[in-house]
Amino acid sequence: MEWRDRKKSWMNNLLIALNIIYFLYLEIAGSSEDTLFMLHHGAMYAPLIVEKREYYRLLTSMFMHFGIHHITNNMMFLFILGDNMERALGSGKYLLFYLSCGVGANAVSLIAGLQSPAETVGAGASGAIFGVIGGLLYIVTINRGRLEDLRTEQLAIIIILSLVFGFTSTGVDNIAHVAGLVTGIVLAMIFYRRPRQDPEPGYWEI
Repeated sequence: MEWRDRKKSWMNNLLIALNIIYFLYLEIAGSSEDTLFMLHHGAMYAPLIVEKREYYRLLTSMFMHFGIHHITNNMMFLFILGDNMERALGSGKYLLFYLSCGVGANAVSLIAGLQSPAETVGAGASGAIFGVIGGLLYIVTINRGRLEDLRTEQLAIIIILSLVFGFTSTGVDNIAHVAGLVTGIVLAMIFYRRPRQDPEPGYWEI
C-alpha cells in the first residue's frame, strides 16, 4: 500500500492529543512529577480502587504521565505504531481495542499489586501501547510476516528491547507491560479479520 493511499488515522491522533492535553493541564495546575498531585487527579492507587471503589482510575491513569520523558517516549511509540493498528481494525474497533488493552493491563497490575506490601501510585499509557504492539505482532504474523511497512522481525525486536529496558529499570510497571502485550494479542485474534484477496483471473488459450 502506498503512503498516499493509506487512510488517515484520526482516532490514533485524537488519543495522542488527549494524552498531551491532559499532561499540559497537569503541568499548569501543578506538577506531573508530584505523586500526591497525580493521585488526586486520577492516577492508579490500589487502596482507593479496591476500598473506595474508584474504578475510573483504571481508565484515567492511562492518560497520565510522570514527567516529559515519560509522555514523550509513550507518544512516540503510539505515533509510530498506532496508525498501523487503526488501519488494520478501523477507527471504532481501534478505540475499543486500545482502551481495553490499557484497562486490562491496569487491572492485572492492580491484582498483582495486592499481593505486595508496597503501595505505589501508577500512571501511563504503556499498558495500552504494549497492547498495540502485541496486536500488531499477531496481525503481521498472520499476514505472512508483513503489514504495510511493518515486519515480524521489527516488532519482535521492539518487544524484546522494551521488556529488557523495563526489567532493568526502576519505577517501571513490567506486569502492566506484559499484561498489555498478552491482552493485545488475544484481542487482535477477536477483532481482526484478514482481508480476502480476490483470486487472480484465469485464462483460456484460444
